[in-house]
Amino acid sequence: MSDKTTRQAQILEERYGMGHEPKDIIWNDQIEHMMSHRSVRRYLPDALPDGALETMVAAAQSASTSSNLHMWSVIAVTDPEMKSELYRTSGHGNPFIEVAPVFLLWVADQSRNNRISKANGGSAIVHDHLDAFVMATIDAALAAQNAALAAESLGLGTVYIGGMRNKSKEVADLLGLPDYAYVTFGMVVGYPAPEAQGRLRPRPSQDVVLHQNRYEADRASRIAAYEEPFKHFREDLCMKEKTFVGAVSSSANDLLSMDGRENLRSTVEGRGFKLR
Repeated sequence: MSDKTTRQAQILEERYGMGHEPKDIIWNDQIEHMMSHRSVRRYLPDALPDGALETMVAAAQSASTSSNLHMWSVIAVTDPEMKSELYRTSGHGNPFIEVAPVFLLWVADQSRNNRISKANGGSAIVHDHLDAFVMATIDAALAAQNAALAAESLGLGTVYIGGMRNKSKEVADLLGLPDYAYVTFGMVVGYPAPEAQGRLRPRPSQDVVLHQNRYEADRASRIAAYEEPFKHFREDLCMKEKTFVGAVSSSANDLLSMDGRENLRSTVEGRGFKLR
């Protein structure tokens, strides 16, 4: 077995757990790069290389965008005081926001198209409907994932910060966002610290998520096989003991886990989205 084949087998074992690896993966450099993704939570303070941000944004702009309407923006935050304020709003669980050189805020942005429409005599009535909010959110997510892959290809690390929605109104005010725009999530970008390297976080086997032709509602029962790799991953990193089922239950049954996100609807409605 070649070194490359051994590495690919290791990736699959870490990603799915021994015995649950999908068969017949078609490997190439791009697939191996994506399969090797990991969130980085320890960073060096070193600046990004020249051109890295522009490269990430070019990759983001190359993602699919609904109807070619470009309903997203990104704010690159490098100012230490601003990063500290954003760290505070995220719930204090993400200190790497202050350490890494750049914190990207991905904005679901209908404000630009709303102004364009009204400046040309239109009503922009479509922006009052739920789908306009959904489209902008999807556009931002697709763009951000392209940017993350580009960053990783340059030797950088990333981690998404959903905590930007904890105090979404405060974040919007801090950034001076116009109506019809909100921060979907943040993304820390920087060079991973040496101690940041570790195992890939495992995923459920493909028979949990892959359906053929019709949705099969009994797939949730197959999650039991995921508990073993989930447990081993946490043990290897000396993390608090927890089962996947327990994590799901906690996230679904306790509003405290939302940490302010239960107010998101009122925030986005206050920012112009009618969600009709």
